[in-house]
Amino acid sequence: MKKQVVRFDFWLNPVFDQHLKGVADIDLTVCRYTDDEKKTLEVFNKAHVYHICAARDEVPPQWWVNEDLLKKSPNLLCASASGAGYDPIDLAACTRNGVLVVNQSSCNADSVAEHAMGLLLSVKHRITACDRIMRANAYTTREDLMGNEIRGLTLGIVGMGNIGRRVAQLAKAFGMTIIGHDPFLSDEEIQARGAKSVSFNELLTQADVITVHCPRSPETLNYFGAEQYRAMKKGAVFMSTARGGIHDEKALYEALRDGHLSGAGLDVWSVEPPAQDNPLLSLPNVTATYHIAGVTHEARRNAASMAAEQIEGMLKGQRAPRMANPEVWPVFVERYKKIFG
Repeated sequence: MKKQVVRFDFWLNPVFDQHLKGVADIDLTVCRYTDDEKKTLEVFNKAHVYHICAARDEVPPQWWVNEDLLKKSPNLLCASASGAGYDPIDLAACTRNGVLVVNQSSCNADSVAEHAMGLLLSVKHRITACDRIMRANAYTTREDLMGNEIRGLTLGIVGMGNIGRRVAQLAKAFGMTIIGHDPFLSDEEIQARGAKSVSFNELLTQADVITVHCPRSPETLNYFGAEQYRAMKKGAVFMSTARGGIHDEKALYEALRDGHLSGAGLDVWSVEPPAQDNPLLSLPNVTATYHIAGVTHEARRNAASMAAEQIEGMLKGQRAPRMANPEVWPVFVERYKKIFG
């Protein structure tokens, strides 16, 4: 029996399709979001793996992996996210239904870490602000555009995974002091990843710059709100290249507007792309990007290659290396045996 992999026609580095089409016992079907839904559901009825775009706002809701879609996909063994995140996948629903969820964690760690440092340099050295003034021909004096060095500042990293660890390495090269918080890692492991382990409250009060690299989950939604911004040092900088919804945008705007925080670097938004009238976009001390931190040629190729290799191995019965719900693996194996023998 051929193993059926399905994905939609979102942009994906060609290496993904090339790899899977070269595997003799795998059939890859690329559907279009504009196709007739009944026709597409016929494909999903037979699919064993669904490779889904990791960006939730780029996937029509009817094609998110949830209870409804799982009922229409009785043979689905695995939902594979195209990136490190898996926002359009209901992890709990997949776990209940014995569907393995895998991602491509670490595929874009270098890209996101470099982007985070770029946001910080832009805010502190006022690079984006200077660019705007020059294009508007509103120049007065260089002293009016004076910025600050980052050497000697304390950087607080929330989430010391692949990206957080890489940020710590880069920040250390700039002469920053690194502190980190991650409830899933021991103090010793955080230290080994380049940061002094502190509590979340200690990080808020000690850091000159806070950068967020934790996953979006029920526990981290609105993790940063008015109370957390008030606890931060006056003049501190807030940055996030993680996921929209982890920080409260309205409260962040107010903290920046009132001068408690001196700047922000934001790559992620509650609604993506953000509305043109989003108040944060009106502030000159905010550097804003379109959730592109992990969107580099290198990262996208890494993600596509890693995903194809993981899917091929998994469909040969090999244990998947990047499981979001590893407790489902034994169930996956049993379901795999029933289908393929």
